[in-house]
Amino acid sequence: MPHSTSQSDVVGPVRVAIDRGGTFTDVVVFFADGREKVFKLLSRDPSNYKDAPIEAIRRILEEVENKSIPRGVSLDLTNIESLRMGTTVATNALLERQGAKTVLFITKGFKDLLKIGNQSRPDMFALNVKRPELLYSKVVEVSERVTLHDSIAYKRKDSESNSQQTQNVTATTELRSPEDNEVIVGISGEKVRVIQKLDLKEVQEGLQAAYSEGYRSIAVCLLHSYTFPDHEQAIAAEAKRIGFTQVSVSSQLSPAIRMLPRASSAVTDAYLTPEIQAYLEGFQAGIGNKSLETVNWRIMQSDGGLVHPSKLSGLRALLSGPAGGVIGYAKTSYIPERPTPVIGFDMGGTSTDVSRYAGALEHVFETTTAGISVQAPQLDINTVAAGGGSVLAWRKGILAVGPESAGSHPGPACYRKGGPATVTDANLILGRIVPDYFPSIFGETQDQPLDVNASYERMRELMEVINKDQGNSFSVEEIASGFITVANEAMCRPIRALTEARGHNTADHNLAAFGGAGGQHGCEIARALKIKRVILHKYSSVLSAYGMALAETIQEERLPFAEVLSTSSLERAKTLLEQLRGKTVSSLRQIDPTCGKTSSSFFLNLRYDGSDTSLMIEKPEDSWDFEGRFVSTHYQEFGFTPSGRDILVDDLRVRTTAKTTEEDKVGLRELDTVKATSWASSTKTTRMFFEKLGFVDAPLYLLDDLSVGEKIAGPAMVIDKTQTIVVSPVSTATVLSSMLVIDVDPVLADTDAKATIDPIQLSVFANRFMGIAEQMGKSLQKTSVSTNIKERLDFSCAIFSADGGLVANAPHVPAMLGSMAFSVKWQIDHWKNNIKKGDVFLTNAPYAGGVHLPDLTVITPVFDEAGEKVLFWTASRGHHADVGGIVPGSMPANSTELWEEGAVIDAMKVVEDGVFQEERVLEAMLYAPARFPGCQGARCIQDNITDIKAQAAANQKGVNLITSLIREFGLESVILYMNEVQSASSNAVRETLKKICKDKGSNVFEAEDFMDDGSRIKLKITIDPESGNSDFDFNGTSPQTNGNWNAPIAVCNSATIYTLRCLVNADIPLNQGCILPVNLIIPENSFLSPSKSAAVAGGNGLTNQRLVDTILKALEICAASNGCMTNFTFGLATADGFGYYETIGGGSGAGPSWEGEDGVHCHMTNTRATDPEIMERRYPVLLRQFALRKGSGGGGMYRGGEGIVRELEFLIDMTAGILSERRVFQPYPMAGGQPGGRGENLLLRADGRVINMGAKATCRVKAGDRIQIHTPGGGGYGSSENRINGSASGVRDGNGTGRLQFVPLANGSLYSRREVEEGN
Repeated sequence: MPHSTSQSDVVGPVRVAIDRGGTFTDVVVFFADGREKVFKLLSRDPSNYKDAPIEAIRRILEEVENKSIPRGVSLDLTNIESLRMGTTVATNALLERQGAKTVLFITKGFKDLLKIGNQSRPDMFALNVKRPELLYSKVVEVSERVTLHDSIAYKRKDSESNSQQTQNVTATTELRSPEDNEVIVGISGEKVRVIQKLDLKEVQEGLQAAYSEGYRSIAVCLLHSYTFPDHEQAIAAEAKRIGFTQVSVSSQLSPAIRMLPRASSAVTDAYLTPEIQAYLEGFQAGIGNKSLETVNWRIMQSDGGLVHPSKLSGLRALLSGPAGGVIGYAKTSYIPERPTPVIGFDMGGTSTDVSRYAGALEHVFETTTAGISVQAPQLDINTVAAGGGSVLAWRKGILAVGPESAGSHPGPACYRKGGPATVTDANLILGRIVPDYFPSIFGETQDQPLDVNASYERMRELMEVINKDQGNSFSVEEIASGFITVANEAMCRPIRALTEARGHNTADHNLAAFGGAGGQHGCEIARALKIKRVILHKYSSVLSAYGMALAETIQEERLPFAEVLSTSSLERAKTLLEQLRGKTVSSLRQIDPTCGKTSSSFFLNLRYDGSDTSLMIEKPEDSWDFEGRFVSTHYQEFGFTPSGRDILVDDLRVRTTAKTTEEDKVGLRELDTVKATSWASSTKTTRMFFEKLGFVDAPLYLLDDLSVGEKIAGPAMVIDKTQTIVVSPVSTATVLSSMLVIDVDPVLADTDAKATIDPIQLSVFANRFMGIAEQMGKSLQKTSVSTNIKERLDFSCAIFSADGGLVANAPHVPAMLGSMAFSVKWQIDHWKNNIKKGDVFLTNAPYAGGVHLPDLTVITPVFDEAGEKVLFWTASRGHHADVGGIVPGSMPANSTELWEEGAVIDAMKVVEDGVFQEERVLEAMLYAPARFPGCQGARCIQDNITDIKAQAAANQKGVNLITSLIREFGLESVILYMNEVQSASSNAVRETLKKICKDKGSNVFEAEDFMDDGSRIKLKITIDPESGNSDFDFNGTSPQTNGNWNAPIAVCNSATIYTLRCLVNADIPLNQGCILPVNLIIPENSFLSPSKSAAVAGGNGLTNQRLVDTILKALEICAASNGCMTNFTFGLATADGFGYYETIGGGSGAGPSWEGEDGVHCHMTNTRATDPEIMERRYPVLLRQFALRKGSGGGGMYRGGEGIVRELEFLIDMTAGILSERRVFQPYPMAGGQPGGRGENLLLRADGRVINMGAKATCRVKAGDRIQIHTPGGGGYGSSENRINGSASGVRDGNGTGRLQFVPLANGSLYSRREVEEGN
């Protein structure tokens, strides 16, 4: 596989592709005679050159022109035909927060929108909440307001319009100043009401003030500008007139509904584009503009397309490098005639990128990168924090890989800078990296090889700790191998999610491994996923650069289009799509007058009415049948087709490509025609370590010396100048002209071997058990139909031991953690011996282990092969939108009896002998509740039935996976490690409690707190300092209340497990072990253990928060957070009415080393706020204000977080309700701090009256009335006297603010899904 060429016979012109990464810059050169060359150089080497790409071009020109070219001279690019580049400039500027000084102009009332975000916190179990630092440094509120004239829930009659419709707005409408209350048709076709026209004089003053302060970069985002951009365009025009050099307008960058990601996108673009342009200008200065004009120069964008440098924006360049890798494997490893889909596995130094290709690039249009939400087309590349630099650790009895990374400084231990043990060190110890073939660039003089001894020393330290803790005698190599196994399992989980969650079988894919470490892990990753073939391109270590050379120049346009898909709307869409196509073609030819053939793809962004999940559907090749393709795609991804629902169009999209005549690069095709010549021979060997084989002398091959058709039997190693490829045992590699293809045979575990405790296997089983719970969750999302379960992911899935003990609970919803065990055990006790294979149970009763009635739990036994003995249980709990009762939504603010809240089911065989018992469900959920006065049965019973079936199907998925696990490892091993995983969690909690005793100098802790009605929660915690066992004694707690904030015992259990998991502060498995060291003592008939008939709707949203506060107060951990979910509802109780429910965040409590976070959900909830534009599109309301409540955070050495002010105006008469806490008793401070501000709920009548609603109320509101909700702040920690210059004493994050640095761990669609999973 030769890929170098001699200097004497090289002629130009050449084509060049350069990927400037964080550590190395990769270069691929294509010569005119078909030969190719690759090389790497350091991205930063200031002692030798200023810019790596310029240095690369200088070296290429020296070779092409066969002459010496001094550094620093202007380069002549005559002999370079084309130049393709990718860059991390934007990503690095974002990660390091080194962008342009930016000011944000935003609609009045929303100045804190980007700070609050969607209210959710990134790490569900972090008491010290860390969110990303804001990119703008100044915000200006704009006096203007528009809204949609109609809402989905309520259509106005023509007579309700205050003025005549005067014009239609289009993308090219001339700017004009509409009058207040004028109704206009927007770009999307929606009617827009201008409530307050733009105050241009005020805008000019704000712009001039910002300009005088040195701002030159501005972002503009106004409400509903996606369809009515006039006000944004007016501000942009004025900003340019004043002299702002970067003006980023949200409606131009991302003309799609959702204000939050659009505003974030505008700010990101304003922040990064000046940095990109400054870099490109510097690059051009080093080349010479006239010379550069002769070159076909393009930059890679995040969407996988090339763009002219003049058109590049910071928003579109965030995934520039990784996108090149996707193009690289898509163009080389996928055969369209035999479409085996390919998984991209790009493993680098700090992280691993995972993607998928099945004949078309998979894009996402709203995702998170480096902690920032952006709304722009990007390839669906999912980054996980596991790479060569991931730090290895022994935490709480579990082998841990990452998420911390050693980076390039100090780097792995072997880099000679005193770094920690990492994945790279483990590979070096196992012989999977050979120092003789690795660059000698380490040590003080940067000329030393990798230090194997340092790797051994660090791994030996870990080995000694693990052996001491576990009583084992593992070798250094066995520990290193164990860490690699755990790392591989961690990287397999996102791959399974990317495939299985979308209805694809992971094993049906090929794996394209690339990146610096991809070749070392590819075979074992494939084996773990049951993938049979691994593809490694000869340039796999520089595949991103290679892919850029194969990419095509593209241009995209997008337009909002809010209509029902129909014959007539499709005709209108066709006209607009053609207009957009013309625009993209014109743009392509403007930047490249020689552009000949172009190809355009048309897309409609479609969703079912009532759903938030849209799919970008490409026009079928030979028809305009968007509906047919949408229905089939929706079924593939979600497993069902709704009946009787319209298909809605959200927007139109056109993607036009400048076609090239590049040769076919699909090297995999050669496998069909190549003839196996012989087994490759080697005169060299290298010692490699493999599990079960130990050390072996494996043959070592040089890639350049291999001939096409030769085969290699594993174990073996293949090396070239830039990569190491491990051919694992029981695998066979075939050499092709451009790639190595490795066929991997599965290796089955020995199920007959006697099971023994092994911490390596323990770590693997912990991942596998959690993986089963996660895959159950993905199955439930796929087959459910309700918005609550399918889109908000308000559910939890878990597996249990035969006696009902929790084995693994996917961390979806904090309030559901651990509570299902009570339901499972209750069913076991209730049914006793009347449990048969084919039975599935349904329950929701609080006295039977439930929490509140909308949470329906479905439970399935897992039998042995004979169907006689229960081995495990699987269960899923989902929050159903309605289960009957006195109000829609089944969450009344003023209920006092359980029957008022809906259907009550203690024990039902919902499936018996494999047959779904629909009549039983109808009786329990539809008919029985309606027999009570003022009540109705479930109002969406078909959705309930379908979702119950989906829960049963998810349980069956778990049954199948557990059965497969037993077949793979044997029942004895599975049971053994189930117990050991629980023990590991139990030991972690015990060690934490013992440490608290030692740190506090006491083993008895007491606290009490009060609900707003005066009900007391009293807690005494007694810890045995020797064993770590404890009593959590709630004697003295008040009796059952005459309200609905009674909390069943399962709620107390969940709050305790959540708090303990936070205190452990390590990624331990969530299972029964977390609660085993705790003996909960709860007095009967208290409001923490109420009677069967007690109302409980608020217990799982109010009391559970106060329970967490009380435990943290007793243990003196931190100040109280806002202590409430602030449940807010409004709706219209008519036949064609509607209902809305949300929870609102507040301030988090400060701690001994951190300030509280502002405007965030805390503890037992993590709900995402509905976007302002989505809310106003759906419902007849105006969101007047969504901002931080200044001064509500408690003072102290570390201040508590600020609460939120949320104000809604009602546009029609309806009913509204509030269910909240901390309106009387303030969030407590700690260690001399000040309490957080108490909350307040105000009803602002249209006639000017202001009424305090109290903490819990339901009221009728009229059109023009407003409700203004002030949520509590967090308590402060420490005396304010210890603050220095207004900041917390001590510097923990480099700026003295007490705010902790946010470290992003992942992005792409999987990260977005996790945000939603944990956001309920």
